[in-house]
Amino acid sequence: MTTATVARIDRTTRSLPEAEAAAAAVRAGDEAAFGALVERYRRELHVHCYRMLGSFDEAEDMVQEAFLRAWRFRDSFAGGPHFRAWLYRIATNTCMDAHRRRSRRVTTVDTFADLPWIQPYPDRLLDEVAPPEHEPDHVVVARETIELAFIAALQLLPPRQRAVLIARDVLGWPAAEVAAALELSLPSVNSALQRARGTLAERLPGHRLDWATTELSEDERDVLAAFIDAHERCDAEASAALLRDDTRITMPPEPMVFEGRELIAGALKTALGPERTGDWRLVPTRANRLPAAASYHRAWGDDTFRAFKLDVIRVVDGGIAEITTFGWSRFPGLGLPEVLAD
Repeated sequence: MTTATVARIDRTTRSLPEAEAAAAAVRAGDEAAFGALVERYRRELHVHCYRMLGSFDEAEDMVQEAFLRAWRFRDSFAGGPHFRAWLYRIATNTCMDAHRRRSRRVTTVDTFADLPWIQPYPDRLLDEVAPPEHEPDHVVVARETIELAFIAALQLLPPRQRAVLIARDVLGWPAAEVAAALELSLPSVNSALQRARGTLAERLPGHRLDWATTELSEDERDVLAAFIDAHERCDAEASAALLRDDTRITMPPEPMVFEGRELIAGALKTALGPERTGDWRLVPTRANRLPAAASYHRAWGDDTFRAFKLDVIRVVDGGIAEITTFGWSRFPGLGLPEVLAD
């Protein structure tokens, strides 16, 4: 296959003859053609695996495993314009197999502390999923399908229900296509979807449909700016004033949970008050379509602000309802440095 043909495949196989030619090349063992075909779906498959498992890092492993399986079983691709659906089927089954191996079923999720494996997904990488507008499979990752609360609720579902709900309600596949992909009967798909929707209806807030955007609200932008300003000024009182009475902080993978403004205000006095161990600089960012702040700490006697933590913030009615804190190891995915200049 020529370089020009591979380049065309790398963007899209728009016509049936091109798709058939690409499929034939893959089945014949053309690794360049295969690599060009699968690479354009890497990010969206990664997001898919993330929804299935809740872990950014595990999702990367699953995508790589799915690509290996796809290459190993490339003869099973029947051809035609359905290469993307074939990859999704392989990736879904790869995640379901991993879930069974880990025996990680949860029956209740009261806080993110119940999901020690959950990790944030940087918005800058979510934006890679949407190809140019002229692409036939244009995709936008809406907040309602990636927000941390939605990802946590998905973890309550058995793997099959999770796969069905994602395929039907997130990817928008017809029930018959889902049945074929997961090797289920049509009644089984409909039953699994009904049960999954029922579970999510009980777990997700009623305002979830308000999330159907990729942009932050004015409230969210204002609260994030005030959060950063108060922390950089080491103003514990101003920081506490941003909290709702029922604010909750979790720190996966640690099991710690802090609930209530009064308790959290005390912790803020320790971190920001006269007895603090240094100064802070915060960088605004976004994860899971939520406002977030990356904190850098400069200890007394040091001349460098060093990566410290990531706070993903949920805002309700102009106040902070929840902060999910992750370690600085998430900074590279956000495109952030490990140190800041003074």
